[in-house]
Amino acid sequence: MATLAAMLRHKGADVIGSDEHVYPPMSTFLEQQGISILQGFDEKHLTPRPDLVVIGNAMSRGNPEVEYVLDEHIPFTSLPAMVYDSFIRGKYSCVVTGTHGKTTTTSMLAWILQSAGREPSFLVGGLPQNFSGSFQLAPGPHFVIEGDEYDTAFFDKVPKFLHYFPELLIINNIEFDHADIYRGLDDIKNVFERLLRLVPRKGYVIANADDPVVREVAQRSYSQNQWFGLTEQADWRAVDIETTAAAVRFAVLLKGEKQAAITLPLSGEHNVRNALAAFVAARQLGVSAQAIETALADFRGVARRQTLVGEAGGCTIIDDFAHHATAVRETLKGVRQQYRDRRIWALFEPRSASAKRVEFEQHYYEAFDHADCVVIAPLHRPDKVAAEKRLSVQRVIDAIRERGIQADSFPAGEEMLAFLLQNRQDGDVFVFMSNGDFAGMPDRLLDALNNK
Repeated sequence: MATLAAMLRHKGADVIGSDEHVYPPMSTFLEQQGISILQGFDEKHLTPRPDLVVIGNAMSRGNPEVEYVLDEHIPFTSLPAMVYDSFIRGKYSCVVTGTHGKTTTTSMLAWILQSAGREPSFLVGGLPQNFSGSFQLAPGPHFVIEGDEYDTAFFDKVPKFLHYFPELLIINNIEFDHADIYRGLDDIKNVFERLLRLVPRKGYVIANADDPVVREVAQRSYSQNQWFGLTEQADWRAVDIETTAAAVRFAVLLKGEKQAAITLPLSGEHNVRNALAAFVAARQLGVSAQAIETALADFRGVARRQTLVGEAGGCTIIDDFAHHATAVRETLKGVRQQYRDRRIWALFEPRSASAKRVEFEQHYYEAFDHADCVVIAPLHRPDKVAAEKRLSVQRVIDAIRERGIQADSFPAGEEMLAFLLQNRQDGDVFVFMSNGDFAGMPDRLLDALNNK
């Protein structure tokens, strides 16, 4: 929503927005765009009467501004409908989907096209460090967008990505997520199958052959499938993977023949797959392998995706958006590959709808295996989940301890900060993981270490 607001501002519209608890980096981004943020929700925010209201999927009936819009017959729409009608229509739509890796892969593909001189437009749900913001409106033929399977709005209960009509579709992975709106994996598979039906015959589906659910779903495609992965089931393969403190290197094969040698300044096999998906997509769009190599070697990542916050007191502090158990596991695995001989702290805030639900609880028992010490905050806004459906932080802590890993629970804030300062050692790596602001803990720890 913040990115769409900035895009509309860029087109010359006057834009204001209402929200609660807006935090960096998006709050800072909006301020830089000259967009006023109105705190909380009040029908007075809609005076004078706007020409159009874009209603986000977090809003529901009973919200005072939603009720006022309906009462006063103010025109309204949803984010994806607005994005397609105002920006994607008439462009070649490249949509990046999957339970994990969407933001990074979208940013990679956009950067490859930009580096190759294609002048793409893009919209991504984060802040790619190779660009000045989370969107670009440019004259090139391509529009690259992160396609989310979460629903659109209270009046449009379908996934956002169904509004984007892809001509090139990347499917990184498919897992059960968003238990607040989906009953199980079959529901998720169904919406991806609906998405596949929108891709033209001459379009491309770039599918992860290593993911069994993706293999099952993508076989129902009517389009040109390009299979990527690390295993022999893939036509496009990443092999000879080597990780250093500064980068991960790998070769790209197409049916056994070497196509490129990639140096990526990130870590983790998940980022190898992200880069491979972007590589394959760019090749279908006519970008040379050499141009892709050059672009990926200069890819600087996305804010809050294994982002180095700083180093102080002999310690390294990393901030990451991981909240699904698989993302937690893969993030820590990547950090372990990068910092092999150092003690790793995993600090996790169960904040997302899925992270707080008992359906996913057991997945977290093994998600922290690449850490040496674990600290889990209490559930954020537990009232959003019925008591009988809530994940138990204590059960997760107990299960982690049974696996031989130190684990504790403290609220984000002074109590957690005091515990970390008391137990830190020189060389420790602190990995903060949350889809929220985690009470500013990464910066607070850095400041405390600098002041010691």
